[in-house]
Amino acid sequence: MAEIKHICFFYYCASQELFVSKVELKSLCEYYFDGKGKAIRPMIVVLMARALNIHNLLPGQRAIAMISEMIHTASLVHDDVIDGSDKRRGKRTINEVWGEKKAILAGDFILSAASMALARIGDITVVKVLAQVIEDLVRGEFMQLGSKENENERFKHYLEKTFKKTASLIANSCKAVSILVNSDPEVHEIAYQYGKNVGIAFQLVDDVLDFTSGASQLGKPAAADLKLGLATGPVLFACQQFPELHAMIMRRFSAKGDVDRAWQYVLQSNGVQQTNYLAQRYCQEAIRQISRLRPSPERDALIRLTEMVLTRDK
Repeated sequence: MAEIKHICFFYYCASQELFVSKVELKSLCEYYFDGKGKAIRPMIVVLMARALNIHNLLPGQRAIAMISEMIHTASLVHDDVIDGSDKRRGKRTINEVWGEKKAILAGDFILSAASMALARIGDITVVKVLAQVIEDLVRGEFMQLGSKENENERFKHYLEKTFKKTASLIANSCKAVSILVNSDPEVHEIAYQYGKNVGIAFQLVDDVLDFTSGASQLGKPAAADLKLGLATGPVLFACQQFPELHAMIMRRFSAKGDVDRAWQYVLQSNGVQQTNYLAQRYCQEAIRQISRLRPSPERDALIRLTEMVLTRDK
């Protein structure tokens, strides 16, 4: 219950950070801070902080949890513009409601507010760590725009892109809260590795859900990645059984019937199972890392959270 209270408080704080007098800009920026997101990032950050502190939460750590959700939300706003998405979290996207230009500006404003909140923490090392997240987000988006000819390079490319676009934020936010209370680089690395492995597992499961969950569960259209020309884990594993997918991947599923055929190949293969197995391996590594911390209810909650990551259906 304490974590739920913290999450509600973070949404409130985030909306306060985004306080502006112009009504339309305020509506744009607060659109996704309605408390209906999964909020898994601030939840992980709060649990990590309390596991390291033994229960207490410092103001700077609370700020990092809030900042992590703000950076994530800004990236969603920009992603929806890039992808031309019209639905997010079960409702129309900002770009669909207000148009692309205003959506870009809203994402920029959320990011600027997060940067101001980060500066107020007053720790240069923490600033560097979280600045890395923003660089990774941009690099990851550029990686997503390209693809690799070689199949082995392609999977490496996919995992690196997954880290930059999803896991870097969780990993570096966990590292940032550890820096504020502990000077031991080994502890910083434990926090970072837990966040990295949980983050990659989270995205792998997300990529599976694109094939196994309906649009009503996801809050966005199913097969969205294929329609965007993206080859995720299930497709890359399926390619080993159905080499026909190779040509489709290279042309980013742009030919007529490609999306439907690729969908069928994935379902006929063990691509979904293989991707789930890979997610399990990342979660096992996350558990191995966090188990190195001293026992506490928060540490145990972080272990249980890996199970939630694997079993979620939306």
